[in-house]
Amino acid sequence: MIYFWIVLLYLAMLMGISIWKSRAIKNQDDFMVAGRKVSTPKLVGTLLCTWLGSGTLLAGAGLAARVGISELWLAAGAWIGIIIVFFLAGRVRRIAQYTVPDILEIRYNKYARILGTIVIVIAYTTIVGYQFRGGGFVLNLIAGIPEWQGVLLTAGFIIAFTAFAGMLSIVSVDIINGAIITAAVLIAVPLVFINLGGVEFVTTELDPALFDITGGHNWIWVMGVFLPTFLLLLGESNMYQKFYSAKSEKSAKNAVMIWVIGTVIIETAIASLAILAFSHFNALDPSSIMHLATEDSERIILHTARFATEVGIPLAGGLLLICAAVAIITSTGNSFLLTPSTNLTRDIYQRFINPDASEKKIVLFQRVMVFLLGIVAWMLLTQFRTILDMAFTAYTMIGAGLTPALLAAFLWKRVTTAGGVASIATGMGVTLLITIINSVRAEPLIPFDYIVLPAAGLSVVVLIVVSLLTSPDPKSKWEPFYEKDAELTDAIEEFTEEDQ
Repeated sequence: MIYFWIVLLYLAMLMGISIWKSRAIKNQDDFMVAGRKVSTPKLVGTLLCTWLGSGTLLAGAGLAARVGISELWLAAGAWIGIIIVFFLAGRVRRIAQYTVPDILEIRYNKYARILGTIVIVIAYTTIVGYQFRGGGFVLNLIAGIPEWQGVLLTAGFIIAFTAFAGMLSIVSVDIINGAIITAAVLIAVPLVFINLGGVEFVTTELDPALFDITGGHNWIWVMGVFLPTFLLLLGESNMYQKFYSAKSEKSAKNAVMIWVIGTVIIETAIASLAILAFSHFNALDPSSIMHLATEDSERIILHTARFATEVGIPLAGGLLLICAAVAIITSTGNSFLLTPSTNLTRDIYQRFINPDASEKKIVLFQRVMVFLLGIVAWMLLTQFRTILDMAFTAYTMIGAGLTPALLAAFLWKRVTTAGGVASIATGMGVTLLITIINSVRAEPLIPFDYIVLPAAGLSVVVLIVVSLLTSPDPKSKWEPFYEKDAELTDAIEEFTEEDQ
C-alpha cells in the first residue's frame, strides 16, 4: 500500500498548487497562456511533460518491448519535428495569439479556423482519453482498484486540476514533474541493466531482432510509425499555445533547444528500460504474479515500478518511477484537455457567439468546456482496442488535418486560402473515415500504424493542387508570416480589430 499513499500524497501536492494558483486567475491571458510570463526553465518542463504522455509511457514502451529499438522510429518523428520547430518558435511567439486556429484565420479564413478547431477537439480529447486509461492502469496496479474505477478517478483529478487554474497551474507543476520523470528513468535504466547481467545478458539472452533497425518490418512500416509523431509535433497546438505563454521569443527558442535534448534522452531511456525489463518479466513462469504476458506489454514500465526490487531497483527507486508515471499521465492529460477547451472558448464562443463576453465569463465558459470535454474523452475510450491505436489515430488527425496547412502558412507563400481549407478538410475526413470503418470491423481495413500514409498524403496533394489551380492570395495575406515585427504587429492589430 505504500505505493498508493505516495501517489495520493503526490497528487494532493499537485492539486494544492493548482488551487493556490487559481487565486491568481483574473482574465483569459492568465488562464489560457499564463499571462505570457513563462520563463525558459518552466517552458522546458511543461513542453517535456506534455509530450511524454501515455503514448510514450504505455504505447511506446509496449511497442519497444515487442519490437525492440525500432520503436524509436516512433520517437524520432518527434525529435526531427522539434528541431524544425526550433526555427519557427520565435515567429510563433511573435504572433502572440492564443490558439493555432487564430493563425489559420489570419492566413486563410474563418472556415479554416472552424475546421482546425474541430480537428484539435477530436484529436486532443482522444489523447486525454488514453491518459485516463493510463491512470486506471496505475491505480489498479498499486491499489487493486478496478480499472474502470481508476479511469473515473483519474478523469476526475485531471478535469478538476485543469479547471482550477488552466495554463498557470500546468506550468507551475510541470517543472517538478519534469525533474521527477528525468531522475526516475535515468536511475532505473542502469540499475536494471547491471542487475540483469549487463553486456553479457544483452548479448546472450536477448533476441538479436530486438536490435534490428526496422524490427523485421519494411520501410513502409517505418514511415507509418515515424510520420504520425513527426506531423503531430509540427502541428501540435499545445506546443504553440505554450510558445504564446513564453515571456519572449528568446525564451521560446532556448526552451526548444533544451527540450529536444531532454526528449531524446528520456524516450531512449524508456525504450531501453522496456526492452530490458520485459525480457525478464515475460520469461518468468506464467503462474507467477510477476509474469507479464505479451498482450500486456503496454504496462511494462508500471509493472517494473511495482516489482522494482525484482530487477535491482530499490523500493525508493520504484516509488520514484511510479510517481514519474503519474506525472507523465497527469501533466499530459492536463495540457491536452486545456488546449481544446481554449479552442472552443476562443475560436467558437468568443469569435462567433459572444465577441463582447467579459473576461470573467470567458474563463467560466472555458472551465465548463474542460468538464464537458473530459466526459467526451472518457466516452472515446470504448472505441479503440489499444492505447497505441488511439495514439496513432489522434496523431494522424493532427498530422494530416492540421500540419500541412499550418506549415504552409509559414513556409510557402503560394499556398491559397482554398488550398489550406481543402487540405484541413481532406486530412480530417480521411482519418475519420478510416477510423470509423476500423471500429466496426473485426479486422481493421487499414492498420492504425499505416493510416497516416493515405491521410497525410492526400492532405498534402490537395493542398498543393488546389493552391496551384486557384489564384494566388494577395500579398497582405502571406506577408505577415515572413516579415519582421512591425508588419506582423500591424496585421495582428488589424485582425484583432475585425475580431472585435
